[in-house]
Formats: sequence, structure tokens, C-alpha cells
Amino acid sequence: MTRRELIAAIVKKRSVLCVGLDTDLDRIPAHLQQEDDPIFAFNKAIVDATAPYTVAYKPNIAFYEAEGIDGWRSLKKTVDYIRREYPDIFLIADAKRGDIGNTAERYARSFFDTFDFDSVTLSPYMGQDSITPFLGREGKWAIVLGLTSNKGSADVQQLKADNEKVYQTVMRTVASWGSMNDTMFVVGATNESELADIRRAFPQHFFLIPGVGAQGGDLHTVLRHTFIKDEGGVLINSSRGIIYASSGEDFAQAAGREAKAMQEVMGRFF
Repeated sequence: MTRRELIAAIVKKRSVLCVGLDTDLDRIPAHLQQEDDPIFAFNKAIVDATAPYTVAYKPNIAFYEAEGIDGWRSLKKTVDYIRREYPDIFLIADAKRGDIGNTAERYARSFFDTFDFDSVTLSPYMGQDSITPFLGREGKWAIVLGLTSNKGSADVQQLKADNEKVYQTVMRTVASWGSMNDTMFVVGATNESELADIRRAFPQHFFLIPGVGAQGGDLHTVLRHTFIKDEGGVLINSSRGIIYASSGEDFAQAAGREAKAMQEVMGRFF
């Protein structure tokens, strides 16, 4: 999906919502456990309930890898279903890959070609040759870790060197390798004090922003500091707060209500 197509989808739905499909087999409602593929059955119901309000889905690859070959099949079925039924949705492989040379190229082939994702989350700490294999493909994006929302981000990302924090140096360097048409940054919603500064430093890049909801990030604050008028410029992710809004048979309806509530807040910024 190109930048122009992504912006068009955002404007049409008046939404920058990304739903994280962190589908934990142990948390799937009991009535789905007897399905041939409980993970896919759960994902399908969540997608159908939330698709009117969201512009992106982000499967967290670890939850699928943990189930072995069955998990990979569930992931492929989920992606194929979204592609078939909701072709205007942006798909993110939350894989956080970060390797070099032929390995990076194979990861790019895996997620862009085999699975048909629009984007992949990446760690930049092995340098340029770990990122460039994901760049330069029309409609495909590298979503590079910038300033993450976990407490451990202070251990490396927020260290200072030459009057600049490590994450600032990394983001500025990575931005020079690609463009605003193929590179996004992960910026955690819990870093409220730095959101405005990051947007000023990168006025046109898209940000993928996790941490709203269950992790404590405030939706209004994030939008106020990062939203780009008439474009969006952000994809705000909610995972547990939406997909596990209920553990009962009404789980999909509850997810739909949570997604709708977030979209209504987002709609006021257009």
C-alpha cells in the first residue's frame, strides 16, 4: 500500500486505528477452542467486528511462531482473509527482525512476498544493511524501532552521546536511508514528553504508536502531539484493550465497541 493509498484509507474512515492481533491461544474464549483453527476463528471474528473502524492490523508474529507450523498456517489464513475481504486495510508484520545480508533479504521475501504484508517492524541496531533490503519496493514499508514504550528503552535508546540521545541519532540516520514513502518509525505512546519533539524532527514520516490503553498511553495526548492535519501521519495501535475487551461469547462485539470508541475520538482530529 502506497503512502497515497494509506492516507486515502485514513481520510475515508476518519481513523488512524491499528488493531494488534496478539492472539494468545490461552486467552481465546472457551467456545472457540473446539474449532479446527481457534486462532483463525478468533482473528476472523475480531477483524469482522473492527474493520469498519480500523485502517491497519498488526499480527504479533511471536504469538504465531509459538504454535509452530499450525501458528504459521493460522497467520497465513488471517492475512489471506483480510486481503480478500478488506483490501483497503494496511497489514503490519510485527516481527522486529534485524539481521544482515542474505538473511535480511529472505526476511523481506518472507513477509512481503510469501505472506503479502505491507510492512515489517525492524530493529536498526545492526546498521544500514539490516534495513535496506526492505526499502525501495513500491507500496512496501520498513517500520523501524525509534523510541519504544517499554521501560527498558532507557537502557540504550535514551542514553546520551554528544548531546543527543541514541534513539534520536538512530532515527535521523535511518531516515537518510529511505524516504517518507517507505520508512515509518515506532514511537511509544508512553513517551508523552518527547512526542512533540519527535514530530518536529520528522514532520512528514508516519509513526506506528503502540502503548495506548493497556500500557498507559493517552490517546488524546498522542493525537495532539503527532497527528498530521488531512493525512493522519500516525497509526495508533491497541492490542489487548480491543481484542480482549471480553473473554466471553460476546468478545467480538466488545472488540467492535472498543474500536468504535477509539475511532470516534480520532475522527475529531480530521
